[in-house]
Amino acid sequence: MAWLFNYFSFLKHSTSQQILISFALIISLVFIFLLSVSFGSFNFSIIEFLFPSESSIQKTVLLEIRIPRVLLAGFVGASLGLSGASLQGLFRNPLADPGLIGVSAGAALGAALVIVLGSTYIPAYIFNTLALPISAVAGAALVISLLYFFTRGFGYQGITYMLLIGIAVNAFASVGIGILTFISTDSELRGLTFWTMGSFGGASWQIILPALMIIMLSMFWMIPSSRKLDLLQLGEPEAYRLGIDVQKLKFKVIVSSAITVGISVSLSGMIGFVGLVVPHLVRLLGGVNHSFLLPASAFLGASLMMGADLLSRLLIAPAELPVGLITSAIGAPFFLWLIFRSRRI
Repeated sequence: MAWLFNYFSFLKHSTSQQILISFALIISLVFIFLLSVSFGSFNFSIIEFLFPSESSIQKTVLLEIRIPRVLLAGFVGASLGLSGASLQGLFRNPLADPGLIGVSAGAALGAALVIVLGSTYIPAYIFNTLALPISAVAGAALVISLLYFFTRGFGYQGITYMLLIGIAVNAFASVGIGILTFISTDSELRGLTFWTMGSFGGASWQIILPALMIIMLSMFWMIPSSRKLDLLQLGEPEAYRLGIDVQKLKFKVIVSSAITVGISVSLSGMIGFVGLVVPHLVRLLGGVNHSFLLPASAFLGASLMMGADLLSRLLIAPAELPVGLITSAIGAPFFLWLIFRSRRI
């Protein structure tokens, strides 16, 4: 039970305003979840959600399609928001995001390999709904291994060296995806293009249940390190003097972020700006201490992603917009606003 106590210990280090904002974010999360489950090409009332109809069509749509999709959107948003907040604290850079260390690019390359080469080189009995997420997770795991090897356990040459390795990994992955795009057929190119735009349309209980368990464990592992991230803002030497094992903290932040982001990318495709925008919105709402910032970023990230998924289903119904287009349309103007704001400061 120690991990559960540590998870809720952020209440001790937060102001009353931050606690109120956290509970408001939780209430809004529940409200948006109910909206997302209720509306789409097939609408449900709250009564039907709480007490599913005996109609086989309604029951199938609600329990086998809508709820898995909304849960996946929520967990992906939470993992991206939490990863963005923790990586910004680790790099001490408010413009850092989960794609900075190359894990997203590694997962994208793994998925692109299956989309373009899977039907040719993978036997039909293996090439099923699990092939793409497994390949994407393998790509993310390879990037984690490279980061660990080149930084000698995330302790060599500090944060800047790790950031440069992430930039190099992103470049290599972009080259690989470019080559696969060039050699792909028309149908493979279409599948690859739509996957890179992001979607939760392929959610099913078979795929998401193991992923959600791993994401939850990684998030619970990360959040108790919030106070250490606060001390790290003073600089690595000062954090060492205050008793923080900086190398161990780097390992926890990088590995937990890589796991959550890798699994999220493998299931939903490339979804941009959430890991960058959400922590900034939380800071504007309630402050910068990580005991408040990390859990609040998870709550707000889940709400925004479920809201974006709802919009993707409603704007051009019965067709769907890729959810990555919606998050980019929201995040890009906010990113520009941050740049102009930082220039004024």
